[in-house]
Amino acid sequence: MILKGTFPIEKFKSLETPFYFYDIKLLKETLNMVKTEAGKYGYHAHYAVKANANPRILSVIAEYGLGADCVSGGEIQAALDAGFPACKIVYAGVGKADWEINLGLDNDIFCFNVESAAELEILDELATAKNKVAPIALRINPEVDAHTHAKITTGMKENKFGINLSQLGQVLDLVSHLEHIKLIGIHCHIGSQITDMAAFRGLVIRVNEIQEELEARGIKVENLNFGGGLGIDYYHPNHLPIPAFDNYFAVFNKLLQLRPGQQVHFEPGRSIVAQCGSLISKVLYVKVGETKKFCILDAGFTELIRPAMYDAYHRMENITSDEEVEVYDVVGPICESSDVFGKDVELNRAHRGDLIALRSAGAYGEVMASQYNCRKLPVAYYSDML
Repeated sequence: MILKGTFPIEKFKSLETPFYFYDIKLLKETLNMVKTEAGKYGYHAHYAVKANANPRILSVIAEYGLGADCVSGGEIQAALDAGFPACKIVYAGVGKADWEINLGLDNDIFCFNVESAAELEILDELATAKNKVAPIALRINPEVDAHTHAKITTGMKENKFGINLSQLGQVLDLVSHLEHIKLIGIHCHIGSQITDMAAFRGLVIRVNEIQEELEARGIKVENLNFGGGLGIDYYHPNHLPIPAFDNYFAVFNKLLQLRPGQQVHFEPGRSIVAQCGSLISKVLYVKVGETKKFCILDAGFTELIRPAMYDAYHRMENITSDEEVEVYDVVGPICESSDVFGKDVELNRAHRGDLIALRSAGAYGEVMASQYNCRKLPVAYYSDML
C-alpha cells in the first residue's frame, strides 16, 4: 500500500486544476521548529524569499518574526508589503540594478551582501548621493564543495556569485577607502538542497580561517551570515515533513569560533516551505504505447519546472485511486520533450479525471511558474481557507 498525504479531496473536486495547495498547519509547525532550534543559540533566520514569494506564505512567515533574504528589488518590496521589517531584510544578488539598491537604501534595510568590487563602487556612489552609509557584508566564496546539483552550487570560484578568496584583500582595501560603506559582516552561501552536514562543517571551518585573516588586518565584523542550503527529503514527505534543524544549527554551534558580541545569521528557504506545498493536477489521458504507459496531466513544466530544469525528483501520489499499483511515465501537456515529471513512476491505477499530487512543491514551484504556451499561471489554495 502506498502511503499518501492527507488532502481535502472532496473540496478539491470542485476546483479547477492545476493549482497549488499549501498546508498552513505544517508551515507553522516548521516555523516553530526553526525559531526553537535557532533560538537555542541566539541565531537569526532570514527567510529566502526566492523559494516562494506567495503573499500569503510571506505574511505567515513574517508573523513568526523571521527576517527576509531578498535577491531583487521586487523581493524587497514583496517582503515589505508582507510585513517584514526593513531592519531584518538582507539583500544579495550578483546583479543589483541601481533602482534596486536605491530601494534598499531608501528603506534602510539591514544589510547589502556585496558580491564584487564593481558593485561596491556603485553602492558607495548611490549611498553618497543620498548622504547615507550603506551597511554591507562581503559575500565570500569559501571554496567548499556543497555536494549538490551543479546548477545549485554557488560557493566555488568558478561560480558567478561572490568574491573569491584570492581577491578578498583587494576588496578589503577598497572598502577602507569608501566613506559611505560600512563593513558589518561576511556572508557565504555554498549552495542549495544540501543534505550532507559535512559540507556545513567545512563551511564553518573556512569561516573561522577567514575571521583570523580579517583580524590579522585589524578588521572585526559584527555579523556572520552562513546563507541557507539545508535540504529536505523529497522521497519521504509523509515521514519527514520537517528537516532536521536541530542537527543543522548544532553543527554551527559546535564548531564556530564566535567573537564576543557577534551575531549569526542564516537564510533558509526550501527547508521552510517545500514540504507544505503540493501541486495538484488532473489526469487528462492514460496513453498506452508499445513499451510505456503515459499518465498525461493538465500540469506541466509551466507549473513546476524543477524536473525539467534540474532532473529533480518529486514524489507523486494518485490521491483519488486506491486500485492496484501500475507504472507510468508521468508527463505534462507542454509542447516540449522535456515536459516530463517522472519516468517509471509507481501510481495507483490512473483514470481520466483522477487527481495527482506532486509533493514537496512549496519551494521553487509556484514562484517559477510561467505562461509558456499561453497558459494561465496556477492559483493557490490554503488548508485553513478551504
